[in-house]
Amino acid sequence: MKVAVVAHRRKVLGGGLGELRRRLEQAGAGEVDWREVPKSKKAPKQVRKAVEAGADLLFVWGGDGMVQRCVDTVAGTGVTVAIVPAGTANLFASALRIPRDIRAAVEIGLRGERVRYDLGKIDGEHFAVMAGAGFDAAMIEDADRRMKKRSGRFAYVRTALRHVRDEPVHTIVHLDDELWFEGPSTCLLLGNIGTISGGIKAFDDASPFDGRLEVGVATARGALQWARTVAAMATGRTDRSRFVRMGSARRVYAEFAEPVLLELDGGARKRVKRLEAEAVPAAVTVAVPRR
Repeated sequence: MKVAVVAHRRKVLGGGLGELRRRLEQAGAGEVDWREVPKSKKAPKQVRKAVEAGADLLFVWGGDGMVQRCVDTVAGTGVTVAIVPAGTANLFASALRIPRDIRAAVEIGLRGERVRYDLGKIDGEHFAVMAGAGFDAAMIEDADRRMKKRSGRFAYVRTALRHVRDEPVHTIVHLDDELWFEGPSTCLLLGNIGTISGGIKAFDDASPFDGRLEVGVATARGALQWARTVAAMATGRTDRSRFVRMGSARRVYAEFAEPVLLELDGGARKRVKRLEAEAVPAAVTVAVPRR
């Protein structure tokens, strides 16, 4: 088994990358193809090089953004991804029950069960957890690196307060080629895995094994309506909120009256006036704890 590491060198966990090296050596990983990057968007190039060099097990050190860049690169290949959750948000790792512990993550990567997971895909780029356009993307973009380092997940709360009064945008959404929603909205979410920050279930029925994406459109506007919406999500009653409409599809097409910001797994992208998304069944193999 040829092992490679692609690490976001600015992310911190336990004894850092030095401990990861030691744990891999002690666990018998052999000669490791070691690669570090200063930011997640630099990861795909190094992942491709590692795969070309023969890696069949790829350890990814970082948060959801780093994991997203890496699974997007290896999707559809035979490479297994092993996550070492060293980011601010580690929603995919949490959903897979991978602890924030270097020794445990190494053991899972080397000897854990191999499971194939669905991914979502928007305009050619894969995501593992969730994609969004509108409110959540604007919130994420504002939580810059220094704020997240200083405040952790609270950074998202602070930036959310800046955007609760954002104006809605006229939105049209088709699910599997059928018109599903038309009207003003403040957020469009696409979920492959249902849980977001704070353990809140955004999509109660989301599964990374059903070949479908969960879809939610929020019409909440203002602090009170958003507070009611989040309260419904926190109590597991998202579909009962008057400010949320929920559905499910293999393919999603959306149009917006004006450009809105897009995010994939917590990483802000560009502003878009339309998007095309689909579920990609069994797209990536991930190492998870043995049952």
